[in-house]
Amino acid sequence: MNRRSIGRITALGVGLALAAGTLAGCSGDAGASDDGSTTLTFWHNSTTGPGQEYWKQTAADFEKANPGVSIKIQAIQNEDMDGKLQTALNSGDAPDIFMARGGGKLAAVVEAGQVQDLTDLITDETKKAVGEAAFQAFSVDGGIYGMPMSILPGGLYYSKDLFAQAGITETPATVDDLMQAVDKLKAAGVAPIALGAKDAWPAAHWYYFFALRECSQEVMAQAASDPTFEDDCWLRAGEDLQEFAADEPFNEGFLTTSAQQGAGSSAGLVANHKAAMELMGAWDPGVIASLTPDQKPLADLGWFPFPATASGEGDPAAMMGGVDGFSCYVDAPKACADFLNFAMQKQYQEGYANAFVTLPASKDAQGVVSDPALQDVLASYQDAPYVSVWLDTLFGQNVGNALNVAVVDMLAGKGDAQGIIDAVNEAVKKG
Repeated sequence: MNRRSIGRITALGVGLALAAGTLAGCSGDAGASDDGSTTLTFWHNSTTGPGQEYWKQTAADFEKANPGVSIKIQAIQNEDMDGKLQTALNSGDAPDIFMARGGGKLAAVVEAGQVQDLTDLITDETKKAVGEAAFQAFSVDGGIYGMPMSILPGGLYYSKDLFAQAGITETPATVDDLMQAVDKLKAAGVAPIALGAKDAWPAAHWYYFFALRECSQEVMAQAASDPTFEDDCWLRAGEDLQEFAADEPFNEGFLTTSAQQGAGSSAGLVANHKAAMELMGAWDPGVIASLTPDQKPLADLGWFPFPATASGEGDPAAMMGGVDGFSCYVDAPKACADFLNFAMQKQYQEGYANAFVTLPASKDAQGVVSDPALQDVLASYQDAPYVSVWLDTLFGQNVGNALNVAVVDMLAGKGDAQGIIDAVNEAVKKG
């Protein structure tokens, strides 16, 4: 694993909510042509609805403001993004503008010399609007290699109507409270928690948050440079999850349920009142809205932070999550950085927040957030004593994947809490 200095405990990583798409031309047919015109290729995260229209309009506005520059837009399905992007980067035929994941994944791309240093290309206006913390998610050895678009801290989204139906009058503050809520929802005939374990990372989020509560800030910070799971808190986190899962809180068939694709996904179960809760990042309200019967935001959607454990060493107000962002390929024209700065203007960040029903990275645009659940997320984020990156993003692809798979194996009855520790430590040894 790459051990370079990356944006760590005070920064967020990159969240994941993406839609379906296909591959086409990359930077091999981009850049300046003989007539002085420039074509940028752009892989982003939405193929339908308001998100797709947002990027079409933003690109069109940029082209109008920059005669001679054109943008060819592509969209890639979330679960395919890492593999296809890595193949494109390794082939030297990558898109000029691409989705960045931050953490160890970005550090590896920087180490390979495949991404552009944007430090001196980001305008002072953009840097001021975004702030240092969000940029740290895309920082490697003091350089900035990505532009934050939205902040995506995680927590539990829930149906207020289903909670009321089950007689739950307050959101759970402790894990014991959460287990009691699970029992009440079961008694009311409601699936308590939707989980898309087919995609692995949503299941692993449960382990991440138990670790955030069990492990001290110092241990979490140390994990950014050395993910070896030696502290006892990592094992306790797995044991916490194993005990919680034994109460069968998740939807029937959660191991074969996807996270975000269709009404039968975990987000779709919440969107259609088939399940009461889902642990997810701040992209979830937008995904849920796209899966409701009328494709509008879920009127009774609420949010609460991950509950406190009984004896954890982590601050119960600490948060974990990501930052959606974009990077420029190492050989991309200067117009790539110009486009990213353009999209960070207040009006476009406000448009991004509205189109994706999420939290914009620009503090200047955060006043546009009107969704009650997201307002609660933002308030908790602003008060958080520290924020950790998603662990699989922080650790990089090899170690992160090993962690995610080990968590799913435990939930499937094919492993235990110690198996998570062993899988991570073995992946670290392999590098």
